[in-house]
Amino acid sequence: MRVGIVGVGGMGSTHAAAWNTTPARIAGFMATTEEHAQPLADQYGARVYPDLAAMLADVDVVDICTPTHLHHDMVMQAAAAGRHVVCEKPLARTVADGQAMIRHCQQAGVKLFVAHVVRFFPEYAGAKQAVDAGQVGDVAVVRLKRDVFRPRKARDNWFLDFERSGGMILDLMIHDFDYARWVAGDVATVYCKHIGDPS
Repeated sequence: MRVGIVGVGGMGSTHAAAWNTTPARIAGFMATTEEHAQPLADQYGARVYPDLAAMLADVDVVDICTPTHLHHDMVMQAAAAGRHVVCEKPLARTVADGQAMIRHCQQAGVKLFVAHVVRFFPEYAGAKQAVDAGQVGDVAVVRLKRDVFRPRKARDNWFLDFERSGGMILDLMIHDFDYARWVAGDVATVYCKHIGDPS
């Protein structure tokens, strides 16, 4: 299986290291510029692709590790080319875009895997197994708390632009939303409050 990785930032590097532990072969990388992709390509003995179309012509799976606002078009293009897709979370900026991406992949007969990694952390997977085995009874309430750093990135960074990332809730708390639904099923009621500095 030949894998192409789009995006060479923190997540692209992390995904490359993970793929490197499997029988899959990293065929190459694509980034905003070929110069950005070259170090990872050199590290993994892979090539640099000038654009997504060139990559899709050469791989079986495309792994999309780009900013959120770029996911939709890349997933649609990969599915149209008949390539399986791994996509960083969140899948999309909007529910409508996410549903369209899922539908498009289904219609194209390709697999779409969203990188919700929390499901694979031993403590989270163990809790899910306990619920499934009936060891804790019926789940009626799931309370999740996210105490993570506030990203300290340049003000022009995509993550701090709500229209491109969805901010802390969509980009980071998506792990909690996914886990809650995975463990307890569809949501019936939501309550939320903010404590701390509103800035």
